[in-house]
Amino acid sequence: MSRRSNGLIGVWAEAQRQQQRQVEARHRAEVQEQRRQEREQRAHEREAARLDREQRAAYRQAREAEARLRTEEIEARVEELTGLLVVGCRAPGFTTGALARAEQVEPFAPGHLAQPVPMPDPGQYRFARAEFERDWHAAQAAEAQRQQQLAAYRRQYDAWAVAQLAEIRRYNAGIAEMASALREGDPDAVVEYFSAALYASTAWPEDFPHQLSASYDPGARQLVLNWELPGFDIVPETKSVRYMLNADQEKEVARPVTQRRALYRDVLAQCVLLALRDLFAADEFGALESVALNGFVDEHDPVTGRLAQIFLAAVTVPRSVFGQLHLEQVSAVECLTEGLGGLLSARPDQLAAVRPGRLPDEVGRGVVSHGGGDDPDLFAMDPVEFEGLVAELFRARGMRAVMTQRSNDGGVDVEALDPDPISGGRIIVQVKRYRKTVPPTAVRDLYGTVQGAGANKGVLVTTSKFGPGSYAFANGKPLTLVSGEELVELLRQHGLRGRLGGGSGASAGAAAPAVPEAEPADGDYNVLGMSWSGGVVLDVCALVCHGTRVLSDEHFVFYNNPRTPDGSVRAVPASAADKAAVRVTFDALPQGADRLVLVAAIDPEADPQADLSGFTDARIRLSDASGAELGQLEVSDGRPGETALVLGSFRRRASGDWDFVIGGRGYTGGLEALVQEYGIEVA
Repeated sequence: MSRRSNGLIGVWAEAQRQQQRQVEARHRAEVQEQRRQEREQRAHEREAARLDREQRAAYRQAREAEARLRTEEIEARVEELTGLLVVGCRAPGFTTGALARAEQVEPFAPGHLAQPVPMPDPGQYRFARAEFERDWHAAQAAEAQRQQQLAAYRRQYDAWAVAQLAEIRRYNAGIAEMASALREGDPDAVVEYFSAALYASTAWPEDFPHQLSASYDPGARQLVLNWELPGFDIVPETKSVRYMLNADQEKEVARPVTQRRALYRDVLAQCVLLALRDLFAADEFGALESVALNGFVDEHDPVTGRLAQIFLAAVTVPRSVFGQLHLEQVSAVECLTEGLGGLLSARPDQLAAVRPGRLPDEVGRGVVSHGGGDDPDLFAMDPVEFEGLVAELFRARGMRAVMTQRSNDGGVDVEALDPDPISGGRIIVQVKRYRKTVPPTAVRDLYGTVQGAGANKGVLVTTSKFGPGSYAFANGKPLTLVSGEELVELLRQHGLRGRLGGGSGASAGAAAPAVPEAEPADGDYNVLGMSWSGGVVLDVCALVCHGTRVLSDEHFVFYNNPRTPDGSVRAVPASAADKAAVRVTFDALPQGADRLVLVAAIDPEADPQADLSGFTDARIRLSDASGAELGQLEVSDGRPGETALVLGSFRRRASGDWDFVIGGRGYTGGLEALVQEYGIEVA
């Protein structure tokens, strides 16, 4: 028979079962939580891997895009060179009519002086008769003064208009006289006119040379000239650019030497044919029966090692023969050598010369030369003549320009009037013939003169260059700064002549000899002082770059590397007005550097949780070596979540001057993420 358990045993057993169920439930919960965490970890790792793949893919795509862009630029250059003759033949021919000026001047515009002074309304005064009479007399006096000023302004305008019309008529009379001389075959007029035709042509690329010497034989009606051709470096050495993923670098595919030589010969032939086309197209008076053209390059003679004119092409062409050609359809090399019987170097890349034809100095008359070392030296030019050349440049750009009196000119050397109804107006021009950098005080003085004269704009023209302080002050103001290199280029573009020192052997495009980097001289530097609102603690750093790549790790100036190897950039203690400072000697920066990038990043030791939302009202204060402030540069505010920011960069212009370009790109990965963009490897 069975025995029933008493009540105590049953209670105990039930308690044991409950306890066991609780243990099992906790175990299941722990297992589930562990699995959940493992799932989240795997999901996080998958997301991180995905982001890493996307970042690597985006980086690869960006580098591949850069390589494609460089390849497209090279291909566009080659296309420009191969189509030189076709494009040039579409340009209109040069004529004397294009030189004439319309006999009209700006209409009289008195501005506010044209508006009569409003008289007081008696109805507004009622019983205040004394007050009405006082205001009425004041208005009458103001109106009388307005009429006097209007009459004086009208007299000034009439005198100016008469002078302007007289100048235009004298100029047009000179053009008519030149046209008459061309009809008569005057040698000097013929040479000057056809030289101007070559210089005025819009067919030539900007970087092609424009040097010539010419004479005219009136008996044979033949123009004889030596015309400079571009050098071998005009043809790109690189054929294409590819991005190599494994090496993480761009690889340049070299253009085969035979292909490069063939393209260069074709360019030389096109240049000769295009010059002939421009000359015959400009001959509206039948002055040219034939043209003898010798094409040369200014290079070092392989035999003597001396700089010389090496002739690579020569041809003599009658007008009747040249007129039968359809230049847009020809093969340039075959047309020159077979169709016209000319000579073309078989190996122009090796400066294999040809025998020139008739030379200008064999004609028996004076040779006229333009370009190259025969241009007048702007440094040696008479001051009045130099100001006159600047005034002529403004007139060549379609403006009315006159030189001011040498005394009591108020700091104005040339006064110009731009007739453009929207962007034009009165322009004050100052001319500074310096050899050293123009000080910022000259720019400040010009701005004061512009304001005092009520002019629309001020232009400062110099034979030297401007520093960052000058550009910082001119930023946002109606001021234009024209450096010496820019002045020479503008003169060339408008058929005027001028060079910056040097002789016939000087080459503006020649590279300076390499010299060891040396410490910059004291007293020739600028200090960039940074300040901002908010309590955020920042590290301010500088990178010396070529493009978007730092020159080397040593050219990254930060707390562990306070200066570059040459000392041109160094961190210095900040003044009381700033929170950080960098000292820069711009003229001493390495030759390969074209950017100085300033960046700021959160100090992770001072406040690892901070971001740049507290970085506001920031600016860079530019000072000279004496501590005098030259200007202030605004920079972008920081944004939440970002821990590093590009403040801006000083960029070297083609003239050698430095401009400031505001930054604003932020990074969430701090200074490490930022500097990696500039090619610095972070371990």
